[in-house]
Amino acid sequence: MPAAMPTATPPPEHLRQEVQNVLIGETEIAERVRELAAEIERDYADKDLLMVALLTGTVPFLADLMRHITLPLRLDFMGVSSYGDGTAPGELVFTKDLRLEARDRDVLLVDDILDTGQTLHAVLGKLTDLQPRSLKTCVLLEKTSRRRETVTADYVGFEVPDEFVVGYGLDYAERYRNLPFIGVLKPEVYS
Repeated sequence: MPAAMPTATPPPEHLRQEVQNVLIGETEIAERVRELAAEIERDYADKDLLMVALLTGTVPFLADLMRHITLPLRLDFMGVSSYGDGTAPGELVFTKDLRLEARDRDVLLVDDILDTGQTLHAVLGKLTDLQPRSLKTCVLLEKTSRRRETVTADYVGFEVPDEFVVGYGLDYAERYRNLPFIGVLKPEVYS
């Protein structure tokens, strides 16, 4: 079950012209990532876990999540692109395939945000074709209001409102990924 949304706070002074507010702060993210790691560790104890992360937005979340998982695991990446410089999903393009074998392994797919569901739906289809023993998903953020595909995540960090969120790996035109929090981007920045 996703964590409760903390109260939004103002962004740091130097970001106030672009970021409307901090939706989820560093402390809340760190606490929830530890909780997710504990759930995953409990569910995957004694299993041959292959963690597959989607590039590029997942990197900060993945790094923090992995630091809290003590069981042995393998890690691989898939590259998937659907946004470019805009805010609306475009054509989905696979830019990197798995290097490791997924067949007969327990696979955990990690992504930054489950929004329309189109990316996760396509990636799950591709991974299912590789015949893993099991396949589950973990997302930091979930936006249920925009769902177009019937897809759910097994592990969810936070459910977020229908706002354009950036930070902690999420971007707009490849900017803001390095912010240590999840913030809401002002509409005039991306309009």
